[in-house]
Amino acid sequence: MHLLVGIHPALNISTLINNLKTASARRVRNRFPDHLKPFYWKPYFWHRAYYVGSVGGATLETVRRYVESQGTKEKPRKAKPPA
Repeated sequence: MHLLVGIHPALNISTLINNLKTASARRVRNRFPDHLKPFYWKPYFWHRAYYVGSVGGATLETVRRYVESQGTKEKPRKAKPPA
């Protein structure tokens, strides 16, 4: 997932990321509980790692083209092991 956000320089990045992960995980779990159950049997949804990059004065279109040109593919998640 790529998210472009403009924030005040004094805002703590780790607090912002933690809040985004918490809110998005809660919404996804509430909206799709049956679908996610086989994949997320542990009490966490997101990995604790994250990446933040600064783009300075680059335009949103420049950043969007850069992100789209990366060509990375997500790896499929493994299903819950048999009980």
